[in-house]
Amino acid sequence: MGRSEKRLSVALFGATGLVGGACLRLVARDPAFARVTVLTRRAARMPAPDARGPVLDAQVIDFDRPDTWQEYLAVDAIVCALGTTIRAAGSRERFRRVDYDYPLMIAQGGLAFGAQHLLLVSALGADPDSRVFYNRVKGELEQAVFALPYRRLTILRPSLLLGDRGELRLGEELAKRFSFLAPARYKPIEASVVAETLVKAARERRAGHEIIESAEMSAARV
Repeated sequence: MGRSEKRLSVALFGATGLVGGACLRLVARDPAFARVTVLTRRAARMPAPDARGPVLDAQVIDFDRPDTWQEYLAVDAIVCALGTTIRAAGSRERFRRVDYDYPLMIAQGGLAFGAQHLLLVSALGADPDSRVFYNRVKGELEQAVFALPYRRLTILRPSLLLGDRGELRLGEELAKRFSFLAPARYKPIEASVVAETLVKAARERRAGHEIIESAEMSAARV
């Protein structure tokens, strides 16, 4: 960061998840950021203050009442790492609410309050025409945010996310063991790598739209 460049303000959604939590730990000690506002449905574990890092502000919000939290979107950049699974959500309708409605609500609110850069964690295989419900919802969200006039839009499409969830997921354990058999595009990716990509992109000030695929994130780490 050049001496003449002002430090950035960021709103972060999804800090209680794998990617969002890793992202929070990174930005908390990054001198490129002046303030990070963490907006969550339940209290997030905040990192210890770092003299070099930004001011951290945590807000527990009700996503279904956007009038009570959209004012926090008056920032330079918004990082949206919200996401669930159909199993955790309990239904397709609830999944769509969390993975489509809330992120789009965030994106639209950010524009209304002057945000310049939207960073969205999507998924490998996102496609609005997919027969797979999960991929179709992700693709529809991408399509919707691409239509918004952000100065800069960054979409990340990670493969299966790996990290310490505090619970055993058989599918992830199997993916770890047999990942060497998968083509590079489909190899599982550590949530920390996705978070590093997010923070690096958030620091950049150029205009434009980009999609970063899982294999590209992994290759940049090597």
